[in-house]
Amino acid sequence: MPVERMTADLSDYPDLVVILLGMRVRKPRGMLRLLGLGPRLYKSHHDRPDGLLSHEDVVWSLWPPHWGARQYWRDLESLERWTRSEPHRDWWQRFLRDSGGTGFWHEAYFARGGIDSVYDDMSATTGMARFAPIVPARGRLFSTARRTRGAASEIAPVVTESTLYGTTDK
Repeated sequence: MPVERMTADLSDYPDLVVILLGMRVRKPRGMLRLLGLGPRLYKSHHDRPDGLLSHEDVVWSLWPPHWGARQYWRDLESLERWTRSEPHRDWWQRFLRDSGGTGFWHEAYFARGGIDSVYDDMSATTGMARFAPIVPARGRLFSTARRTRGAASEIAPVVTESTLYGTTDK
């Protein structure tokens, strides 16, 4: 008997964004940071923020500890609104000041075309960084919206480039 092949009809999701993300422990104190993501951040996606279609936890590796998620979002705007709301905004601001011995990355894939990636304090490469050159995420490459659409988002960033690096935003 032949296999039953199925596919997902995504016609109702023309702006779908699939995002893979992970946090890898780089130093012993990073275990505390990884485990300390805490109930508020974990609960924030279980509360089904507007635009989050599905969330799946992923263990990328047990050693070094490297945990993450695969998420499906209705559109980039929904994803950006969530990342700029509490508790995610607070976590992200603290992480950008001090990664706490961890590294964080995301790769996003857009139904209308385009791919985005960022690797923060990742001492070892992962994903596309294993085969593609890595360049600084500065200037026009600082934000997902600017990297993928060529224009800044209408939603204010969690941290501006000038705040993070003490420079003038471009």
